[in-house]
Amino acid sequence: MAFALAPLPYAADALAPAISAETLSFHHGKHHQTYVDKMNAAIAGTEHESKPLEAIIAAARGTNQGLFNNAAQTWNHAFYWHSLAPESTAPSAELAAKIDEAFGSLDALKQQLKDRGAGHFASGWVWLAEKDGKLSIEETHDADTLADSSMNPLLVLDVWEHAYYLDRQNKRPAYLDAVVEGKLNWAFASENLARGTVWTYA
Repeated sequence: MAFALAPLPYAADALAPAISAETLSFHHGKHHQTYVDKMNAAIAGTEHESKPLEAIIAAARGTNQGLFNNAAQTWNHAFYWHSLAPESTAPSAELAAKIDEAFGSLDALKQQLKDRGAGHFASGWVWLAEKDGKLSIEETHDADTLADSSMNPLLVLDVWEHAYYLDRQNKRPAYLDAVVEGKLNWAFASENLARGTVWTYA
């Protein structure tokens, strides 16, 4: 069974000016599509062909780096699209309480997300995650993911250059500021927390 490219949950220009339609068209239609295509080619005719994406990622980790990279990036990007929203949303009461407990305030969490994203060396991802009822900020490098981890990812920020270079050139902090302050989908994070299990690619 071949996987389809996960559609954007909003119009291509819905995140502008934080992220332009041009950036989304390349990032989603070119980069994300390429990961999906390479993964589908790698699993065709194999035991992985009928597995859910999360199971493919777990099976490929440490055994098949090429498949892992493309499967994980397929998952990470779909999760990232849902981590963003055209309009500001607010954390649920449950999530807000856990944010206050772990970080002191929502503003403090936002600042830490921006700082960790700006300080992340080279390519990767910065996550808000939950484990055993506690929130933390996690970083993964390159294609690495929390999709098959012991943590429940709530939100993610893409800090690969292709996420912002057309709009910001090398100014990653400007991209992070625009996204974190106005485009994070706290409703999605709240749903992930309430569900208590890792979001699944569909």
